[in-house]
This record gives sequence, C-alpha cells and structure tokens, in this order.
Amino acid sequence: MKTQRRVFLMAVAAGGAALSTLARAQAKVDDKDPQAAALGYVTDGTKADVKKYPKYAAGQNCGSCALYQGKAGDATGACPLFAGKVVAAKGWCSAWAKKG
Repeated sequence: MKTQRRVFLMAVAAGGAALSTLARAQAKVDDKDPQAAALGYVTDGTKADVKKYPKYAAGQNCGSCALYQGKAGDATGACPLFAGKVVAAKGWCSAWAKKG
C-alpha cells in the first residue's frame, strides 16, 4: 500500500512540474521586455520602427523567419531568442532572417 501511495505522489509531482513548464513556455514575449526592446521586437510587424531598423521590409514577420519554431498558421510560436516564451507570428524583430 505504501508503494502505491509513493508512486501516486511521484506521478502527481511530475505532472505538476510538467504543467508548470508548459505554462511558462506559453508566456508571450512583451514588447517592453528588455531583450525584446533590444531586438526591436514588436507583436505587430507593421509597427516596426523603420527609422531605427531600416532592414525591415513589408511582409517580414516572425512566421516567415528562419528562427520561428511554430507551425504554419499558428498565432504564436517559440523562438530561440526568447527561451521559454512565444512570439507572435505577426511580430517582427531585428534578427529576422528569411526561411531557406
């Protein structure tokens, strides 16, 4: 009986840790986040500061970036530049690179 209880408690602890990790992974990058600001990240690529980032061109967004790890059609996806958070597919930052 003690073994079953111990297994149950370990399963609950592991499940809680997995949910905690999943919840953190779903946090969206805020435009005001220091790293986001340093990269010129905006959740709406059409609002990129073209004077400060002349590299920006219409049509560029996170969803079309080589770093974007979301699936086509997803509203958000992971980006290695913002570990543990997701970026908006319609967002943009100065690290944008065309998918090959």
